[in-house]
Amino acid sequence: MTVATATLTGIELRPDLTRVITRFYVPGREDHGPGDSRAAPVIERLLHLGEDEVDEALRGIDERFLDRHLDLHATFLDHAGRAMTRLAPGLEMSEARLLLLGASFTHEYSIEGAALCNPSAVLHPRPDPHGAARFVMSVRGIGEGHRSSIGFRTGSLSAAGTVTIDEPGRFPRMATPTPGVHHKAAFHVLLATLGDDRDNAAYVLDPLPARFGDSELEARIEELAADEATRRHTATTITNLRDLSRSSYHVEFPATTDISERVLWPHAPAERNGMEDARFVRFIDGMGDAVYYATYTAYDGYHIAQNLLETKDFVTFTSSPLAGSAAAGKGLALFPRRIRGHYAALSRSDRETNSMAYSDDLRCWDTAEPVQVPERSWEILQLGNCGSPMETDDGWLVITHGVGAMRTYSLGAILLDLDEPHRVIARSEHPILTPPIGHADGYVPNVVYSCGGFIHRNTLVLPYGIADQSISVATYDVAALLAGLRPET
Repeated sequence: MTVATATLTGIELRPDLTRVITRFYVPGREDHGPGDSRAAPVIERLLHLGEDEVDEALRGIDERFLDRHLDLHATFLDHAGRAMTRLAPGLEMSEARLLLLGASFTHEYSIEGAALCNPSAVLHPRPDPHGAARFVMSVRGIGEGHRSSIGFRTGSLSAAGTVTIDEPGRFPRMATPTPGVHHKAAFHVLLATLGDDRDNAAYVLDPLPARFGDSELEARIEELAADEATRRHTATTITNLRDLSRSSYHVEFPATTDISERVLWPHAPAERNGMEDARFVRFIDGMGDAVYYATYTAYDGYHIAQNLLETKDFVTFTSSPLAGSAAAGKGLALFPRRIRGHYAALSRSDRETNSMAYSDDLRCWDTAEPVQVPERSWEILQLGNCGSPMETDDGWLVITHGVGAMRTYSLGAILLDLDEPHRVIARSEHPILTPPIGHADGYVPNVVYSCGGFIHRNTLVLPYGIADQSISVATYDVAALLAGLRPET
């Protein structure tokens, strides 16, 4: 067998330090480390500034920052409104002082300040009228405090096989979250994982529909609180329920923004320290309609969990938690359609093998069956998937990653049976991509890693991170790649 040769595009996307977002900032309550709010003395000092000094300070801020953000004054007014709860009711101030107040409670965050890595790519929801294969590529941006967010780029694959990445929009932005929809089955499993009182959980959840909102949950919580005299641990159950409810949310961006300007920022408690390694997949439902899902790792600074994003247009997104032992850890990757009526996914819940998992509701993943274990030297420490399986006439093509000596990450491939994806048909004996010699240094040295690619006609487009620092793209002839796999006996 011969190893399929990657066509390296020469694309190199490096962290762009000019890509900054504005965030509400409270002096003394920074993201990391202990500290009490210093909002009161800051506001007091600002109120004592002379009007001329206020005007001069605001002019300097405008000169430095107005061309870096859209509607910056609107952001200042919003942030001033959050801080004004500490002001005496009815206190009047000039517009300039109000804007300076908001600016004092605002800071810039460089979303790619440390690294840009772990991409996944899917076909664009709007086809290119000229015949090229347009795609959307998610990226993991890492900034101050190792906090990760999910950003996007767009690109295309020409008929001649050339990959290009578009210049990103100038003004990245977050979106304000609103409460999401909750899933009863997932709540039951997550509460059980927390060791919560089963009787309390059943009392609250069983009367609710399969999908419910915050108001319905709060009504049941009030019923539980009223029955406190005959129950144990109601306060714990109520706290857990409210914490879980904050894990589901909805965000919507202005449709006029470019996809590359939309930043999915951590909002839920479980992801306060980052949204990592999004594995996007274009999923075709039973009616033939496409929806985009992405599993990602939510990190709160101590624990990791798997969450699910859903979007149809990359304008509106919903996020909700996943539950079950097969969704533990990292690296859950969804298949792009149901298999024998079930949702299917590759799991690495044991942290070192590729396993198959099934679900009836997309949120609960109870068990996983190993399908591939480490065999070769380049994967001897552990292996996992590099994104969702891709359907071919010969089977499900899965790009894998293996970790070998010196914690070196390399990419491989396996082929799974279309109808019985727990069965490996063939696998690569040697890596199909390794860290480039002389170009393996970065945020995490000796790593090549992808969170997913796509097949268009006979070409596999595979974006990948280098040393968790920058991103490139490789393409493969699918027929040659499959021919280079060793059949299983």
